Amino acid sequence: MDYIIYGLIAYIIGSIPFGLIVGKIGYQTDIREHGSGNLGGTNTFRVLGIKAGLIVTIADILKGTFATLIPFFMNSEVMLLIIGVFAVLGHTYPLFAKFKGGKAVATSSGVILAVQPILFLVMLTTFFIILYVSKYVSLSSMVTGIITVIVSIVLGNVGLIIVSTSLTAFVIYRHRANIKRILNKTEPKIKWM
Repeated sequence: MDYIIYGLIAYIIGSIPFGLIVGKIGYQTDIREHGSGNLGGTNTFRVLGIKAGLIVTIADILKGTFATLIPFFMNSEVMLLIIGVFAVLGHTYPLFAKFKGGKAVATSSGVILAVQPILFLVMLTTFFIILYVSKYVSLSSMVTGIITVIVSIVLGNVGLIIVSTSLTAFVIYRHRANIKRILNKTEPKIKWM
């Protein structure tokens, strides 16, 4: 019963739409009406700029971390990861934003940060290397997920393998429109200063 309660709490925390909050309070803008219409950090960067994008991305990461660590007294990393998955579902299908949220990238990485901080650093490094080379945020997110799965397999951590594989598959599914645009060479690239 406790697991169900923690899962629901994690879902509610994940449902906090920081992109919507920051946009409306700080910029009087509903980012769902601009850019990709997505509530995540990438669209926030594009629509509202670097400052807002950083705030939303960090907040989306930390809500995944916080939700995962609520039952910190549990000795089972697997159960923490599973509870974290509910935060990712909340971020993607938010209760407070008509179930239309982000693409699961930042909050998924926050879940990993909660249980495997070093792996999170590997993910962060991978993301920025791929982003620097490709200039595609979407591609960087998907490749980072795949690298996370590979590292999990190398570590031999069965729970981490299952959850990272599930989250990566979900992230790739959420990016299916981006994949088509990458193949058609119509996916927007970021511009380095």
